[in-house]
Amino acid sequence: MPIAIASDHGGFQLKEDLKEFLLKRGEDLLDLGTNTDSMVDYPEYGRKVAEKVSRGEVEKGILICGTGIGMSIVANKFPGIRAALVTNEFMARMAKEHNDANILVLGGRVTDNENSRRLVEIWLSTKFAGERHQRRLEMIKEIERKLGE
Repeated sequence: MPIAIASDHGGFQLKEDLKEFLLKRGEDLLDLGTNTDSMVDYPEYGRKVAEKVSRGEVEKGILICGTGIGMSIVANKFPGIRAALVTNEFMARMAKEHNDANILVLGGRVTDNENSRRLVEIWLSTKFAGERHQRRLEMIKEIERKLGE
């Protein structure tokens, strides 16, 4: 199943670098835009990836905007999404190990290409620990269920 990836203009250059990195790594990608560094609205691109993951059309996604904050806000509006903005290796590992994050969010203006590649590598290679962390994810699902009533 492919990894969905998208960015706004502030994350475009990093998205292009990560696409090359991920393809060399053998990953199947679904690029949902943007395709230039011309100004666009990040909610449009955050929505595209979050919808695909929320519907189960892809298992995971990567979103990039200038800081990562806007994309995180958008993605976490969707049921079943656990989007994690990460800026260091510990956060990338914990995003998967403890929170089973299904969308990784990066800031194109705050995290350089080399560090971003390392963060993606850690996130993709880390396994969800389950156990007490699964209980917490179930609590989040219950909150989502109640809010949807």
